Amino acid sequence: MPDHRIIFKGNKMLIDATDQIVGRLASVVAKKALLGEKIDIVNAENAVISGKKQAVLAKMKQKVTRGIPSKGPHFKRSSDRLLKRFIRDMLPYKQPKGRAAFQNIMCWIGVPEEFKDKKAESIKEAEASKLMINTVSIKEISRFLGGKVE
Repeated sequence: MPDHRIIFKGNKMLIDATDQIVGRLASVVAKKALLGEKIDIVNAENAVISGKKQAVLAKMKQKVTRGIPSKGPHFKRSSDRLLKRFIRDMLPYKQPKGRAAFQNIMCWIGVPEEFKDKKAESIKEAEASKLMINTVSIKEISRFLGGKVE
C-alpha cells in the first residue's frame, strides 16, 4: 500500500500575478502544488478578479463579516493572504495531501530581494487582457476591507 504522505519533490516555480485572473491563476497553482511543486507568487496585490467593482466588493464584504468575530470564520485582509486564501479554496485542504500542497505555496507583496534577479513566469490562460470586462485588483479589495496597503 503506497504511503500518501510522500509527495514528489518537484521544481520551484516563480509566478508573476500582475494582471492575472485570480480564479484561473489559483486553479493552475493548486494543480501544480498537488503535484509537489514549490510555488512562489510575486506581485500578489496586482492580481485581478473579474466583475463589476461594486458587486465584487459587496461579495467580499459579505464573506468577511459572516459568522461571529470571536469564533470565525476568520478572513485575512492583506492582499497576499487574500490570494493565498483563494488558492486554498482550490485545494482539498482538509486532507493531508491538500495541507502538504498548501505549505508549498508562498505569496508575496511586490518582489522580494531573493527573487529580483530571477525571471517570473506568467500563466497564459489566466491573463486578464483577454477579457473585455470590468476587473478589480486585490489591492483595491484589501484596501476596501481595511487591510494595510502601501
